[in-house]
Amino acid sequence: MKHSSLIITLMVLSLNSAFAQKKTKPIKTWNKNVVIAHRGAWKKNALPENSIASLKEAVRIGCHGSEFDVHMTADSVLVVNHDADFLGLHIEKSTYQELLSKKLSNGESIPTLEAYLKAGMKQKTTKLILEIKPSKAGAENDKILTTKVVAMVVKLKAQPWVDYISFSYDILKKVKSLQPEANVAYLAGDAPLEKLKQDGFYGADYQYGVYKKGEWFAKAKELGLTINAWTVNAEPEMKWLLDSKIEFITTNEPEKLFELINSQK
Repeated sequence: MKHSSLIITLMVLSLNSAFAQKKTKPIKTWNKNVVIAHRGAWKKNALPENSIASLKEAVRIGCHGSEFDVHMTADSVLVVNHDADFLGLHIEKSTYQELLSKKLSNGESIPTLEAYLKAGMKQKTTKLILEIKPSKAGAENDKILTTKVVAMVVKLKAQPWVDYISFSYDILKKVKSLQPEANVAYLAGDAPLEKLKQDGFYGADYQYGVYKKGEWFAKAKELGLTINAWTVNAEPEMKWLLDSKIEFITTNEPEKLFELINSQK
């Protein structure tokens, strides 16, 4: 425990130094739409979820954002994958080299966070919506994972591209302590908007059914927060959320959502 605390302390000191030296300019060319591709734009063309190919497709079709998920291997390499397992290998208990023995359906290896961010930073139209997955090993691992994720974003000067999301409130508070200007949104659906505002969050990113009870949209506008809904794949729910003037919709069907948006113009 003392060893991991020392690691976190050293990483935070390094981060503070990095923030002092690396100022980034805001980017003003993001696509102005509500569409967030869930794990990239993968479904229509049968691309692997969370692959660099699905990220590039989300960029190509003009999504405002492309969501992806980050874990840490047994040897502390940050990798992009949705589940805790990658093709039968438990990520937290496997080395990065062991994960390289498996390939995605298009031949890609599991992306590292560094490679994924570098690919995403080649453009300035689609934001990178980075979900930090809570560790099954506990809160101390969450702190190390979160600190390493933010350190990588800062190292690459990727701050303008990256917004953070997580099902762990503590992870998002840790992100804010390390990168105070970061946009963070909470996923679990169990925190009122007033609490998100109090803690400096960007907004709520809840399962769409949560918003059917209460005055979420009006309250968010009153508080200056954004509302995102996940994971919305059916047209009736898409239409209801668009009619509610939602800021973002996360979907496995970005092409369908674009079609609906265009049909309403």
